Parts: sequence; structure tokens; C-alpha cells
Amino acid sequence: MSEEEKGVNETQNEEITTSEVEKTAETEEDITNEVSEEVVEEAVTKLPAKKQRNRKKNVETSEAKPESEWKEQVVQISRVTKVVKGGKKLSFRAVVIVGNMKGQVGVGCAKAAEVIIAIQKAIADGRKNLITVPIFKTTIPHPIVGRSGAGKVMLRPASQGTGIIAGGAVRPVLELAGIENILTKSQGSKSPLNAAYATMDALKSLRMFSDVAKKRGLTMAELLN
Repeated sequence: MSEEEKGVNETQNEEITTSEVEKTAETEEDITNEVSEEVVEEAVTKLPAKKQRNRKKNVETSEAKPESEWKEQVVQISRVTKVVKGGKKLSFRAVVIVGNMKGQVGVGCAKAAEVIIAIQKAIADGRKNLITVPIFKTTIPHPIVGRSGAGKVMLRPASQGTGIIAGGAVRPVLELAGIENILTKSQGSKSPLNAAYATMDALKSLRMFSDVAKKRGLTMAELLN
């Protein structure tokens, strides 16, 4: 045989060996995949019934997480120092408004050494102090004035399309209460906490026409006339 024929035969032999190696590698991968799937299935079936139930529950909870109807809005975070024996103690005060925009709202205030903990405590405090607000056609039934400390907030009903004419801490209280149209005026103290508490005081004092008519022993027509 000539040298050229020997070279051709060697190249053919090399191609055959590489193809065989690739085939064997593919078959090994298939076998390992099948074996791994079988091992996983056997391991799952061997688990006790309690663990299998817990796995199903975890999958269901991770898929669907219901959203809470309560909404929170941070109004103020201030740094507070307290003089104690040996120096000053630094902490943070958070004022948070909590509401469901369906007639329930609350104001929470809390202190803590960290901002996140202060906000969490304020949210818990706001949910403890919820009030129900009487809403009459997206606004309040009648004008009212609320007071807290040196702060005073005046609320007046407004027609459809007016919006919430308010600022500072008064706006988030009215928004989370579910009121859409209202006129407000804040007087006296400019503290956000005083303004929020004054707004809450005004909303607490609101009364519906039907309730007032029942207390007076009158009908709605007699009360309005």
C-alpha cells in the first residue's frame, strides 16, 4: 500500500472512533438522566405522608398570595433624643396612616431604636385605633372642625369632581378613609401629628342625617326642611 492510502485509512479510523465516543457519551447522559429522575421519584415516595402534605401546602401558598386591603402611608419620621442618666438616648418616631379606603382609617405613632421597627410599631398602633367614617356621596355629610393641641382643621363637603383639596398630613388621612371630594383648611400648629389627630377628631364627630333624624324623632323631610 502506498503512503497516501495509509493516510486515508488512518483518517477514516479516527472518524469512526470519534463518532463512537460521541454516541457512548450521549447514551451515558441519557442513562444518568433516567437514573436521576428515578432516584428523585423514589426519594419523594419514600418521604412520610406529613412531609408530602407540607410540600403541597408550601407550593400552594407560594403560588397565590392574597393582597391585603389595608394600605399604609408614612407621614413623618423624626429623630428624638431622650436625656437619661449617663447621656442621651437616640430613637426614631414614626407617624403612619392606616386605612382601607372604604370608610376605616387610623393614625399610629411609635418610637424605636431603628426606623423599620418604629414604622412596624406605628402600623400596629394605627390598626388598634381605627375609626369608621360616614361617607355621603364621596364626600362628608356636613362641615366640621377638629382640634388637637394647638392645631385646628376645618373640613367642608364638596361637589363631584372637586377632589381632595388638602395638604400635609390631612391629605393621606382623607385619601385612606375613602373620601374623594372635600375642602379643607389647616390652622394653628403645623405639626403633622397634630394635623393628623385634628383630622381624626373631625371625622369622629361626623354624623349621618338619618342618625340625627332618629335621635330627634323626625323624618328626613322634616329634618331637611
